Amino acid sequence: MNSKRLTIPLALVLALAITPSLAGCFGNPIEQIVEGATGGDVSLPGSSVPDDFPADVPLYDGEVAFGMGVGNDDGKAWNVTIRVPGIDAADEIKSQLEGAGFAANEAGVGGTTEDGATLIYGNDKYSVLVVVTKDSDGFVANYTVSEVAAQ
Repeated sequence: MNSKRLTIPLALVLALAITPSLAGCFGNPIEQIVEGATGGDVSLPGSSVPDDFPADVPLYDGEVAFGMGVGNDDGKAWNVTIRVPGIDAADEIKSQLEGAGFAANEAGVGGTTEDGATLIYGNDKYSVLVVVTKDSDGFVANYTVSEVAAQ
């Protein structure tokens, strides 16, 4: 695996893990750390969909609780969390992704229970992981989208 392709997701996970503790800081030093690690741009955190989020990836129509993007011309990844009314939103999200030309993961990974759902989809440009789960205020759908490496 290309080290750039691994660095971007790892930087994204790191940023997601420590960003809440920096919410009260003036400026955001983690943004500079992640930019240095990836050699690209990062947008941390926000309560809106990042400006450069791929238009090809449909999002559930709900309140955006969190949004960020990281990467550069060598690869980008985005993470968006949207409030949804319940677990049934997973069915609509599946339909939206399939309607936009995304195919379900052939390995059979993922699924839905009454407490949550994991959806793994992709096309020739993007990989999409959606996790629908309960939080303290109801349900959320968390989208992690990454560019597919050029062959």
